[in-house]
Amino acid sequence: MEGKKLSTSRNWAIWLHEYLEDFKGQEDALRYALCATAPEGKDTDFTWADFQARNNNELVAIFGNFINRVVVLTHKYWEGNVPRPNNLDNYDKEVLVKLAEFPKKIGDSIEKFRFREALAELMNLARLGNKYLADTEPWKLKTTDEKRTETILNIAIQIAASLAILSEPFLPFSSEKLKIILALKNVNWNDAGGIIIKENHQLNQATHLFEKIEDEKIAKQLEKLKS
Repeated sequence: MEGKKLSTSRNWAIWLHEYLEDFKGQEDALRYALCATAPEGKDTDFTWADFQARNNNELVAIFGNFINRVVVLTHKYWEGNVPRPNNLDNYDKEVLVKLAEFPKKIGDSIEKFRFREALAELMNLARLGNKYLADTEPWKLKTTDEKRTETILNIAIQIAASLAILSEPFLPFSSEKLKIILALKNVNWNDAGGIIIKENHQLNQATHLFEKIEDEKIAKQLEKLKS
């Protein structure tokens, strides 16, 4: 930890009860950072800087940003009512094929105890969603091509739904929050990768899945180690 061997007697450690007090509602941030750096084949080093970067640059900027954009746009354009998918172009079909591959990829890695690999694939799914939105730019099409906008957001919502299911082993609290946002009930692993949410399904309002961690909080943790 921070380049030194963990030692509870020297207080060179992370105390869970203190973490939960200092980072209220951010249980999944620690789970994510620990899993992403888990020592599966060799020793690893936990640093507060890496923890902050993984939370801010991955959970917030990639996963959380994608979900927020999808839900906010759906509410802005259709009051949270899931639009219908219309004619699919080749890019849409390509994205749906890739989406369908993720449950097996992640599941196989988990069964082989390759948890870091499984977690990386989960984030790749979030990246797929972000790239799809960035490439198709539905916010530029709404006034000129309503049907195309509907299709794009419908596909993005399917990606979000799969993220809600597939993130549960790693981010259980965030998975539950996302299921509430998407009004998802009675879904399981076998549903992921397909068309989970039907048209006219009503989404709830967007809330932030993850919160940015500021430098001041990290400085406080480093000071604790010195005390």
